[in-house]
Amino acid sequence: MFSAYAKLGDAEFLEIFGLDFEEFQPGQVFLHRPGITLNADEQMRECMDTFNAAFLHYDAHYAAQTEFGQRLGVSSLTLQKVLGATWKTFARKDRITEIASIATLRPVYDGTTLYALSEIQATEEADTDCGLVTLITHCESQQGERVASISYKMRVFRAGRHPYFGLSEYRSEADEARFSGYCRGRGGALTERSGLHFEDFRVGETFHHRPGKTIAREEALTHARHGLDWNPRFTNANFSAEYFEESTPPVTEAYLVGAATALTTRTLGRVVANLEWRNLRLHRLGFPGDHLLAKSQILEARDSASRPDQGLVRVRSEARLGDGTPLVSYERLLLVYRRGGGPYQQAGYG
Repeated sequence: MFSAYAKLGDAEFLEIFGLDFEEFQPGQVFLHRPGITLNADEQMRECMDTFNAAFLHYDAHYAAQTEFGQRLGVSSLTLQKVLGATWKTFARKDRITEIASIATLRPVYDGTTLYALSEIQATEEADTDCGLVTLITHCESQQGERVASISYKMRVFRAGRHPYFGLSEYRSEADEARFSGYCRGRGGALTERSGLHFEDFRVGETFHHRPGKTIAREEALTHARHGLDWNPRFTNANFSAEYFEESTPPVTEAYLVGAATALTTRTLGRVVANLEWRNLRLHRLGFPGDHLLAKSQILEARDSASRPDQGLVRVRSEARLGDGTPLVSYERLLLVYRRGGGPYQQAGYG
């Protein structure tokens, strides 16, 4: 059933991702979720960062005179997004070894939402660690129009050979239906799922969230600047080094809470709203190079009196460093969709 969780104990589960080489078969079709909507700023940054001189992508006045009538999306950015969107199914790949073709079929503009769909064409033996998978990944817009197709080949680790899944914490997949990583979509395709429904939560269960996150050096300054927290502790490396003996400024407290919370969304992904935060403790600041690992325990699950398609879940979450040092912990009260509720089917999600 391609479970999205491993069982660590009677009420303890580890988020897992990707399929082994042996699990791929010719004819399989995977609908990758979520999609991503492109915007003009992102296209502009891609051009500036890569020195792209094709001004059709960023000179709006010029682009308005062309047959497109507006700035055209950057094809290499579309490629990045489409291949990146496949990660949950292909996370156990070693690498892409060959791209046979990249076909751009329709123009992409600001506001286009990209969705990826992959068709497995062939599998073949490679070596003791990996096998080879040949496939096509298509890119579709929110209107269902195919805008690009990529034909390529990748090395995928065999069962138990991927470095992560050789760890002692990974024992066996949780074979309960609520933990399936896929549901059947259009034409019988396997649609990736994210998040548990309200009915899937059991009081006392603990979920270890993966993958973790390593705080990058540029995040400290970027998020302080964008969050209007211009305190020199967070924005001035000289100040931070002189007065606090820190080699680099820490990230702000608000960003640390946000990063820790974001790690929980693979399990807590069907949340309608955060209704309450309580008992939030910041055990220490977060610094570039810190690797965050999060887990959540279900404290309460009860019906919503006013929303029959939703329920209330109280959860305690925490983020620690890889060595167990606590960073942040808190409780939240969440409004969560019941099975069959919410916009998932209409939006093409599982």
